[in-house]
Amino acid sequence: MDIFRGSRATAVVTLALCAATVASSGCRRRAAETVEYSDPHPLPAEPAVYEAASQGRYGGRFVLGQISNPRTFNAMMANEQSSSDITERAFARLAEHDNIAQKNIPGLAKSWELAADGLTWTFHLRKGAAFSDGHPMTAEDVLFSFRLAYDDTLHPSVQDLLKMGGKPFEVTSPDPLTVVITSPASNAALLDSVASVPIMPKHVLEASFEDGSFASAYNVSTPPDKIVTSGAWRVKQYVPGEKTVLGRNPYWFGVDKQNRRLPYLDEIVFLIVPDLDAADLKFRAGELHGLDDVKPENYRWYTDNQQKANFTLYDLGPDMNTNHFWFNLNKVQKATPGKKIGDPFVDPVKYSWFNNPVFRRAVSMAIDRDAMIPSVFFGDGVKNWAIATPSNKLWHSPDLIKFDYNPEEAKRLLAGLGWKDRNGDGVIEDARGNAVTFTLKTNSSNTTRIAMTNFIKEDLAKIGINVLPAPIDFNTVITNLRSDFQYDAILLGLQSGVPPDPSMMGNVWRSSGLTHQWFLAQAKPDTPEEARIDQLMDVIVGAQDLGERQKAYKEIETIANEQSWMIWLPVRVQKLPVSNRFGNIQPSILRHRILWNSYSIYVK
Repeated sequence: MDIFRGSRATAVVTLALCAATVASSGCRRRAAETVEYSDPHPLPAEPAVYEAASQGRYGGRFVLGQISNPRTFNAMMANEQSSSDITERAFARLAEHDNIAQKNIPGLAKSWELAADGLTWTFHLRKGAAFSDGHPMTAEDVLFSFRLAYDDTLHPSVQDLLKMGGKPFEVTSPDPLTVVITSPASNAALLDSVASVPIMPKHVLEASFEDGSFASAYNVSTPPDKIVTSGAWRVKQYVPGEKTVLGRNPYWFGVDKQNRRLPYLDEIVFLIVPDLDAADLKFRAGELHGLDDVKPENYRWYTDNQQKANFTLYDLGPDMNTNHFWFNLNKVQKATPGKKIGDPFVDPVKYSWFNNPVFRRAVSMAIDRDAMIPSVFFGDGVKNWAIATPSNKLWHSPDLIKFDYNPEEAKRLLAGLGWKDRNGDGVIEDARGNAVTFTLKTNSSNTTRIAMTNFIKEDLAKIGINVLPAPIDFNTVITNLRSDFQYDAILLGLQSGVPPDPSMMGNVWRSSGLTHQWFLAQAKPDTPEEARIDQLMDVIVGAQDLGERQKAYKEIETIANEQSWMIWLPVRVQKLPVSNRFGNIQPSILRHRILWNSYSIYVK
């Protein structure tokens, strides 16, 4: 629902301040203070009304743990969780997503309609919307944001969602409050796609785009007061290795049903912690108000201590974020010192293994996932064979082709390649006598993933493959994955798109995608199978019939599983603790699981 009202909103509120205490004694309240809150700026003429579960009060902060430092505050360039958790709070889109209702809702655009031609969408922007510095937000900023998204040099990950058959959308503006987007063909997912484009301030960032420095704009060294945002929050403080603090955007266009400007909270604090164990201890001590990621072995403590420690453990079901690993199939595509175009980045001997689907299938069949669930996940896990996990009710396929645990068949497949243990040391050699060994990297801050790599090492040793687990800093893993390609194999996961529609996974599935993990940003499809997936993604984006789209997506998943580009691992049953001190908490299986509606969360 939208209302159209221009006024100053003034409210008198009571702030309940709470001291951080150990979990065993709960959160003891100090004497409440009555504070007059006066919105310093007029509301926009056309604010967005957010239907929160209950009317909140102003003030306070929500503190959440974050394992890795953000790599950037540039929403257009963010492509990993530590950055996107922040930038998705700080930058608006034309449309937002209600994680509970599972639908798009108005954002900067107050409304939109599709023309009779089925190709032309018209978005009507809010009158009076402004950036965090008070500068008006208009269609010029939307057009600028699409210029960034389509720039081939920058190639942000969102670009892969904004093309059909390689052709971009036509984005025009007849006036400052109207944006017209025309797709090359019928597009069932256009609204989802354009809602992924963050609105960036043209008046601040156009110069950096013109001089070629945009990719480094809004980096972690940028003074917070120079980072102008369009969403509910702005960057208030960043201390490397310690914390990122988001403060209220005083000009944001969102209001509650009483026409009071949102957010309610003064601050969101992302406290940098070394790992999940440290986050767990800080939550139990009252230093964190929620955990967005919990080790399954701790679920029992959280279940037993909810009332005593004044929090709720929310059971959200199987995670929508995957666990899997893949092998490095990247080849040199541009001038690189010491390499020729077309050379693999890994050792050619290893590339010959990794590029063989028979080898990849044998690796998958060596892993005992049924044993991994009680061991690594303490029973709170389920097997998974696709990006669309069992929680994705619309797109999950339970009957996909899979290469599950069958060690004898794995040995037979490897023997068929001429691989055997010739010297009796327990490690097989390939047909040319090379010992079959590879390094498996994962992020050192995630002990569950470390446990998975150790489990994989033990299982693959039983079929004669030597795995070397290598836990390293998360940002280094991302550099290896996206920049220097210095790895054999990586174990990470894929974060579900929001909404969890396969059209939002174009950057993963398309051969040109920046998150096409095993071989990124291919100039052209490297295999016939990847070329076929590119065609099927066009069907998923263009077809209007849901059944046709689902059929195409199942074929994509089938091809990927037949090729075993991704070695799928179980996902946890996601359970999250959140302090009962806060109102309007609505945890979602989609990210951000706790803060997706941060604008309406308040201290009770």
